[in-house]
Formats: sequence, C-alpha cells, structure tokens
Amino acid sequence: MAYSELIKNFEKIRAYMRDFYVFGFHTRNDFDRKSPRSYDNERRRIESWLGDSMVFHQDASGKRVFISVDSRETRHNPLYRALKAKSFTNKDITLHFYILDMLADGEKLSFKTIADRIQDYYIADDSFMPDDSTIRNKLKEYVSLGILKTEKFGRELLYSRCNRAWDMDAWKDAVSFASEMMPLGAVGAFLLDKYPDSRDYFSFKHHYLMGALDSGILEELLVCRMERKNALITFSTRRDKDGRYQALVYPMKIYISTRNGRENLLAYSFEERCPRMYRLDRIHAVKMMENQPEPEKLERTGNCFARYLWGTSSGPDRNRELQKLTMRIRLEEDESFVADRLYREKRNGTVIRLDEHTYEFIAIVYDAQEILPWIRTFTGRIESLTCTDPEVTRRFYEDLQEMYEIYGGGNAVQ
Repeated sequence: MAYSELIKNFEKIRAYMRDFYVFGFHTRNDFDRKSPRSYDNERRRIESWLGDSMVFHQDASGKRVFISVDSRETRHNPLYRALKAKSFTNKDITLHFYILDMLADGEKLSFKTIADRIQDYYIADDSFMPDDSTIRNKLKEYVSLGILKTEKFGRELLYSRCNRAWDMDAWKDAVSFASEMMPLGAVGAFLLDKYPDSRDYFSFKHHYLMGALDSGILEELLVCRMERKNALITFSTRRDKDGRYQALVYPMKIYISTRNGRENLLAYSFEERCPRMYRLDRIHAVKMMENQPEPEKLERTGNCFARYLWGTSSGPDRNRELQKLTMRIRLEEDESFVADRLYREKRNGTVIRLDEHTYEFIAIVYDAQEILPWIRTFTGRIESLTCTDPEVTRRFYEDLQEMYEIYGGGNAVQ
C-alpha cells in the first residue's frame, strides 16, 4: 500500500528518483548526503509508489535498484504517483473550500466582503486567519485558472464562480493521450483520477517518463515566460552535479528531444550576455523576478541563436563558432521514401537535388557532432561526407571502419 503521508519538499524526492532510480543505478553505499537511515526511509516511500516498475541487479558492490518499464504493458507514466503525494499547506486547502463555498450560490462578492465573511463565518481560531494579501493572491490565482471570473461594479471588482459546462466523457481520450505525451502531462494525470475507469488502449513505442519529475520546474518557467518576467534559476552542471549555481535569465523556449525526451530551456543569460541552454532535470528551483523591459529584443537574439542549433549544443566550450557539414547520398530507383525523409528531417539544413539519384545535404551549425547519429542512418547510401571540423569526419569514418571489422568486411573507403 502506498504511503498516505504527503511530502512537502518535492525537490528532495525528485533528486532521489532521478539520481538513484533513473540515471544513477547506485547502491545504498553510494548515498553520502545523509545517514543510511534517511536513504532507507526515502527508498521505502518511493518503492511504495513504483514497486511494480522497479527491478534490481546484484553485483559485487551491492544491490542496484532502478526503474524498468515495458511500454507494451505500462499505459500510464508511473512517476506521476510521486507528484500526487505532494502536500499543500493547511491554509491553501482550507481557503480553497471557504472561497468556493461562499460563492456556491452564484453570488457576486467583492474582495472586502469575501475577507470579512472568512473572518466572521469560517475562522474560529484567529491564529489561522489568512492575511488580506493571501486571500487576494488566491482570488487572483483562481481567476487566472478560470475557476473564478470578475466583473466591474462601480469602483469594486466582484468575484463569482465560473460554472462552465464540461463534458468529461468527450475529453477522456484526449486527456489519456495528453497525460503521456504532452510536456505538462501531469495535468492530464490528475484529471484521469476523476474518471471511474481509464483508457488503456494507448501504448507508445517511445514512452518518455522523466519529464514527469520536471513538471513543477517547467510550469514555473512557462509562467515566467507568459508574464514576460525574468527568472532566477538554481541549477547544477554536468561537471559538478552536486554543486548549486544561480543565474538570472529570461526564459524563451523549451526544447524536447525526439530521441530521449529530455527537456531543455533556451534562456538569455544576463551574466554571460548571450542565450544558452539549461537542462530541466538539472534545474532545482525557479524564482520569478522583475518584469523584463525588452522581451522582443531578447526574443530576436534567441531566434538568431537558435537558427544554428541542430540539437542543444552551441559547440565545444560554447565558443559559438559555426561549422559546415556536407553529406552527399545516392538513391536507387525505388528509394524516393529516403528523399522524402531527408526533406522532412533536415531541420535547419538545406537539401539540394543534384541529379535524378543524387542529393546533397548541407548544414551550418554550432556543433556538427550532434548530427552524426542522424547521418549514420543513411549508411550504405552516403557517397561523401565533409565537415569544416575534421574531428567530425574522423569520428564518422573510424566508426564506419569499426562496424566493417565487426561484421567481417574489408576496409571502409573514405
């Protein structure tokens, strides 16, 4: 049975699940942040949510626990169960019911009336009384969520409930699909709990689960972006995973990998005075800051930067030097589908048809190394490959030669 205890600090659980059960494949002895008892407590909590999705491997160093999911059998992302265990403060949940209760009969009330009624009719203990700013912020939040609506009456702003009709059955399939595929699928996962049964006929060849743990970070970044505010992010780096750094940024775009589902933030860094990428699974906290006075200018800068991105890398050590890669392929009579794929997947590259059977692909990017996995899918049809970075072509032909040797072939001709 899952723990009934709610968790307040979700970032700690997120770190455990990410570092130990998804990326780490660690043993109990690898845990050095607190006492082993702390690890055991969190492990039992996580296993109560993910018990049917967890396996372990025993070796000389100990028992390594990790998540294993078969997409043929798993219809719903199991990591959402952790999000559903996040707690609310007593004032949050109590104020929610107070406000909706006093507006239940269709009344239209001003802020002052709502605050007075909470004090006169609902609150028995003065120590629990929320201040005016808390009530006002809750009303503003519910208006933005569409739970409440407002209208002007003289100088006063009146609040009332939005009783919009919603056909739940009509949205069931869409919610089931969106909960597994959309960036903020956690919303769909919560909505599915309102249905007596779920749609289990969706299955996915590529079912990316990790985005569930980053939903809170993603939502906060999107709010900053929507309200055109700067954000103070706390993050770690690939070289220093346990370190904590801060950066004042302006969020611009979210990039999601089609290969592994990893989410990245494109943001303008005011310290570095240029756009850069941040991995969402390495962002630990987001704090909304002041309004951004020049959002359009920063957007133009971000779009110019993104024009030469193939993936998320801006080159070795982020030197922003452009590299040119050229691939020439030759197709047979019945391989027009390969040409269609070339046009469809070229991203910011250019495709030129040289003759009836020969096509040339040209890409000018910051880091041509990122294109190699895609380039390799055309192996057997590539006539030539050149790049202004000799390391790219060297790596490609060395990998090709190694493949020839593995399969008992001769030499791979450049």
